[in-house]
Amino acid sequence: MDTDAVAVLVAAAATESLSAAARRLGILPMLATRRLAALEQDLGVRLMHRTTRSISLTPEGEAFLPYAQALLESEAAGRAQLRPAEAGASGLLRVSASMAFGRKAIAPIIPGLLRDNPDLRIELELQDVPIDMVASGVDLAIRIAHLRDNGLIAHKLADNPRVLCAAPGYVQARGVPSSIADLAHHDCLALTGTTHWTFEAKGRRRQVRIHPRVASSSIEGLHEVCLGGGGIVLLSLWNVRDDLAAGRLVALPLVGTAPEDLAIWAVYPTRRLVPPKVRLFIAALEARLAVP
Repeated sequence: MDTDAVAVLVAAAATESLSAAARRLGILPMLATRRLAALEQDLGVRLMHRTTRSISLTPEGEAFLPYAQALLESEAAGRAQLRPAEAGASGLLRVSASMAFGRKAIAPIIPGLLRDNPDLRIELELQDVPIDMVASGVDLAIRIAHLRDNGLIAHKLADNPRVLCAAPGYVQARGVPSSIADLAHHDCLALTGTTHWTFEAKGRRRQVRIHPRVASSSIEGLHEVCLGGGGIVLLSLWNVRDDLAAGRLVALPLVGTAPEDLAIWAVYPTRRLVPPKVRLFIAALEARLAVP
């Protein structure tokens, strides 16, 4: 069975588009169409319904898809076993992360990875909304959160302490909150849809309702508003450490409580195969996060 044709089926099922599948695989759409047709002829069944606007799996295609995915994983595992360790990682690595974390933590390690692994390519997708890893074809996602059990495999990279902070100009004009209750009298900056901030006091979690003066879908947008004196924001320490050290922002500790800590996780879709490129990337990111 032609694994190149199987790859077209798997990519087309994930993207619901032969053109998108072709782009993902780096081939021409016409070639993707030919490979899918050849696979259907080889198996003697129609795997996908095709119209001028969309494609979808047939019942036979849905039944075959898990085996197709397993076949590709097995092939990749076999190739990885035969590849000399000194040859390093190869192929395309798709990574998803938030914009701020991608810019500050991931982008700096990429030049070294590319230099040490000449056959490695990296596609870095940055957005502050979690994506569907399987549908997007992402090999690895970096998430900062409390993870729910959703069938994905997660590896903890580091703790993620957070800090309330504001610009010196805002503090001078509005004063410093000393307790959770004081936040009600300040301009809070939060992600769109956020209604509560979570704190820890004496080992217990406490959710505090907030009414954001400014809401944004972007952490980096909130960061910039805060730097300009627009209000108080709750951000990860790695994101504001340089600003705190330079005096551009000041930390706002509250009496008897602290923001709830999260963790930084590497998340991938299956345990059956963790390719060398994923293991190498995780090791490099862990090393960077270990440096204060």
